[in-house]
Amino acid sequence: MLDPRLFRGDLENSAAQLARRGFQLDVEAIARLEAERKELQVNTQELQAGRNKSSRAIGQAKAKGEDAQPLLDAVANLGDKLKAAESRLAELQEELNTILMGIPNIPDETVPEGKDEEDNVEVRKWGEPRVFDFEPGDHVDVGAALGLDFDTASKLTGSRFSVMTGPMARLHRALIQFMLDLHTAEHGYTETYVPYMVNKDSLRGTGQLPKFEEDLFKLNGEQEYYLIPTAEVPVTNMVRDTIVDSLPLKFAAHTPCFRSEAGSY
Repeated sequence: MLDPRLFRGDLENSAAQLARRGFQLDVEAIARLEAERKELQVNTQELQAGRNKSSRAIGQAKAKGEDAQPLLDAVANLGDKLKAAESRLAELQEELNTILMGIPNIPDETVPEGKDEEDNVEVRKWGEPRVFDFEPGDHVDVGAALGLDFDTASKLTGSRFSVMTGPMARLHRALIQFMLDLHTAEHGYTETYVPYMVNKDSLRGTGQLPKFEEDLFKLNGEQEYYLIPTAEVPVTNMVRDTIVDSLPLKFAAHTPCFRSEAGSY
C-alpha cells in the first residue's frame, strides 16, 4: 500500500500521475473521507484529554473526601462520546485503507505515456529473432513427443496443470538447476527455498490482496493460507516490516506457482 501521507498532501498530483497509467483515482471520495478523519481525530484527542483531566479531578476529589459523583457522571457521558468517536474513526480508517490498497504504484516521471505496446520505448536490443525455414510447431505439440502431458494432469487434478515424463522431466529439472547455478555463481544472488503457502499479510505486502484475491488459491482450514502465485511473494516478504541497512538484496528461488487467472482454460 502506498504511503497515505502522499494523498493527504498531494492528492491532485497523485491522481494526475496515476492517470498516466490508466488508473482513475477517486479524488472526491478520498478527500471526503480524509476531511472527516481529520476532524474526528481532533475530536477524539480532545475527548481523550478531557477524560484524562476528569479522571485526575476525580482522584483529587476522593483524596480530599469530596463528593465525586458529579465528576463521575460527567466522565460516564464523556466515555460514551469517546467510544462512539473511536468506533467511527476506526471505520473511516478501514474505508481509506480499502481504497488505498487498491491503488497501483505511481509511475516514475521517466516512464513514457501510452495506451498499449505500440507506445513502448525500446531501450536496448540484443540479438535478432530467429528465422525458421519451416513452420514452428505449438509448444504443446512439440512437448507431447518429449513427455509433456496435459491430459493426464487434467485427470489427476484439473486444468492449468501438467505432467512431465522422460526427456521433458529431465529438461525441466536441468533448467531449474541452470537458472539457480547461473544466478548464484555468476550474478551474486543467494539461493533461497521458501514455503509454497503464505498468509494474508504476505499477499498484502506484495499487492496481491485485496485486488487479485479471485486469482488466488485459498486453502480451507483455521489458518488463512494461500498457495503462492509466484516466488516473489514469500521472497519479498522476507524483509517485510524490516529496516534494511544495505541494498541491494539479491535472492533467487524456484517454486511452483499457483494462479487461477481469467481465461486460464
